[in-house]
Amino acid sequence: MTDAPLVLGIETSCDETGVGIVHGTELLFDAIASSVDEHARFGGVVPEVASRAHLEAMVPTIERACREAGVALTDLDGIAVTSGPGLAGPLMVGVASAKALAVALGLPIYGVNHLASHVAVDIVEHGPLPEPTMAMLVSGGHSSLLLVPDVTHDIRSLGSTIDDAAGEAFDKVARVLGLPFPGGPHIDRAASDGQITIDFPRGLSTRKDMERHRFDFSFSGLKTAVTRWVQAEQAAGRDVPVADVAASFQEAVVDILTRKAVLACTEHDVAALQVGGGVAANSRLRAMAQQRCDDAGIQLRVPRPGLCTDNGAMVASLGAQMMLKGRPASDLSLPADSSLPVTDVRTGLPVHVDHDHAH
Repeated sequence: MTDAPLVLGIETSCDETGVGIVHGTELLFDAIASSVDEHARFGGVVPEVASRAHLEAMVPTIERACREAGVALTDLDGIAVTSGPGLAGPLMVGVASAKALAVALGLPIYGVNHLASHVAVDIVEHGPLPEPTMAMLVSGGHSSLLLVPDVTHDIRSLGSTIDDAAGEAFDKVARVLGLPFPGGPHIDRAASDGQITIDFPRGLSTRKDMERHRFDFSFSGLKTAVTRWVQAEQAAGRDVPVADVAASFQEAVVDILTRKAVLACTEHDVAALQVGGGVAANSRLRAMAQQRCDDAGIQLRVPRPGLCTDNGAMVASLGAQMMLKGRPASDLSLPADSSLPVTDVRTGLPVHVDHDHAH
């Protein structure tokens, strides 16, 4: 394909309606409509509220993306959409919208994996991904270490969270500390004024754990330890040093994430680490990852914060890579799969296509 494909990507796996337009490897525009304020009063994302918000935001967000990118729908070469994993209702809104566009415009549709998209978005920021790349995705729903020989069809899971994801732990600890939802940015901000004075546990880091769960993560015990520490201070009638607790908790999360990511790179002889997902916007995570990668001689790639959280650009970027590499499009019967495994980079493939040898 000599001419770079123009792809529109739709992302609705959680509470952000994302529409991005990518031309080959160039991001033209990324439009996001967030319903986060509607969920804040519930202290978490309510799937039914998110689904309705996606329905209301979809057409205006597509129109805004096209307007800002200077692109007409008839200029497009393909449509890409997150078909999983994520919340079932929100995913259905995105998939149905993408199918409608594909049918109306007579375009190929690519149902893509949300996690693979987080890896692919780095291409529009820093150019082609080294093959292989190690990817660490850290968000409210996922903490995953992935070996990525080819982002369009070969992603291997090395480890993931066995209980709470890192972002979920940030939200829950923020609630314990009386900080607003979503917790990540508020803990990051509070931690910048605090000292690391409390030695909170690092999950799955003992020698025995490392034998069984070498590249897995666990944040449930850490979250409980923070809660108990805060409750003990309150019971003793002392003021809780919010900034110090935030800094100490954040350090425990970031330490274990970066330690295991760098270990995965060295053990699998991979020279590049890409970090994505909402928690990748955390300033301490970025700083420690940079320091440890520099020490180990590993190239660190982290997209700018706006491309780390869920967005349409990442979906469009992966769709464009599919087209550039000549991967087959999805069938119009493609489903929304809330528990789609990361190893399935594309969904809804025609039945006769051999997954492993599809080119």
